[in-house]
Amino acid sequence: MQTVWSLSGRGLALSALALSLAACQSMRGPQPGVNTDIPASYAFYATAGQSIAAQGYKDFFADPRLVQVLDLALANNRDLRSAALNIQKAQQQYQISENNQLPTIGASGSAVRQVSPTRDPNNPYSTYQVGLGLTAYELDFWGRVRSLKDAALDSYLATQSSRDATQISLISQVTQVWLNYAYANAQLKLANQTLKTQQDAFNLNKKRFDVGIDSEIPVRQAQISVETARNDVANYKTQVAQAQNLLNLLVGQAVPENLLPQQQVTSITKQGVLGAGLPSDLLNNRPDVKAAEYRLSAAGANIGAAKAQLFPTISLTGSAGYASTDLSDLFKSGNALWSIGPSINMPIFDWGTRKANLKISETDQSIALANYEKSVQSAFREVNDALATRANIGDRLSAQRRLVEATNTTYKLSNARFRAGIDNYLTVLDAQRSAYASEQGLLILQQANLNNQVELYKTLGGGVKANTADQVVQQPSSADLKYDKTAK
Repeated sequence: MQTVWSLSGRGLALSALALSLAACQSMRGPQPGVNTDIPASYAFYATAGQSIAAQGYKDFFADPRLVQVLDLALANNRDLRSAALNIQKAQQQYQISENNQLPTIGASGSAVRQVSPTRDPNNPYSTYQVGLGLTAYELDFWGRVRSLKDAALDSYLATQSSRDATQISLISQVTQVWLNYAYANAQLKLANQTLKTQQDAFNLNKKRFDVGIDSEIPVRQAQISVETARNDVANYKTQVAQAQNLLNLLVGQAVPENLLPQQQVTSITKQGVLGAGLPSDLLNNRPDVKAAEYRLSAAGANIGAAKAQLFPTISLTGSAGYASTDLSDLFKSGNALWSIGPSINMPIFDWGTRKANLKISETDQSIALANYEKSVQSAFREVNDALATRANIGDRLSAQRRLVEATNTTYKLSNARFRAGIDNYLTVLDAQRSAYASEQGLLILQQANLNNQVELYKTLGGGVKANTADQVVQQPSSADLKYDKTAK
């Protein structure tokens, strides 16, 4: 009889376990509809062709010094390192949630010295027991544990995408600060040249004053220009130092001097045509959008877990081992024991707590949906902003170059007329200030042009790959996997 019950009990346990694994169904509903109004084309003129986001940063950027600086930043930047550690943390959390789908088996042993009133109360005895136990394994009939695992998977994938977004942002920041260092040096060089010119003009006016040709006013006017130029020199020296400090911070270490641009950078990319690709490509190329999509999927999985809590929780507990009052007889025949049995838990009155948790999960999904839609809209706005700048920067540069040429010519003519005694020094001073300001403006526009190319590369999602030939695999979310299985 004991053998029959033993076989029946084991069969019942195995059947229940198989049934739980087969019946595990997620109670998550379909993904909510997304209303992002994805345009058929960008709002501003975009160059046709493949998106530059498909190019690795080592192929997109032209200067090998910059590429080396970017490699150093990717290896040492602390924000990127923290993002990588967050991936490891999310991976372990996913592993824990996946392990919760499997039964936990533990070994136990005990030695108890006791006195029983029904068994010779004057003589204490010992009881020894060893065995293996199955600790409250939840039979996941309603898919609660499965939904929690799906949510953990989506959170892990979102963390990976966030790390990629951090890398894209870092590459853009480092490049723009590297350019800022180069153009701060260019502005410093221009200020030094202007200071020298103003100092020569001051010396000339002082000599004219000393011999009685002019009054003291031109001398003081020239002195104002000299001190203004000195102030600019000091200001640009500060900007150079600050740019280097920020670059060191972003890179995570001191950038070697041979990797710093000492001259004005005239080209930042090897690409003659900056293609934006199709608007639909942006959703796949932008890791911040993918991260928002994964979080939306995780919110749907949490709804499935909250719905499952409305149903009874069925757990299976069992153990098998040996027990004896004599340690030497512990493992002898006849001392084996086992137990197995399910338990059910269903709160009858919880004052609406589980329903409230379900409503919270549904609200979280609505929040995740709004965040996803906003991330898509923000991505298109950023690309359109970069394209709007790109559409007009060429005209601005051409106009500024003509302005530089005109102001320099005016300065030369005014200076010649002053030396000839036709005009006073105030005319020269105004012309020189206009020429200096126009050359400063040209440097600012040239830097803005290069920054815009970097910004367009970033907003399109470029920078995840090091080389163009590298492959970036987009992992499907748990919602995508669910729909794929449903379709099959």
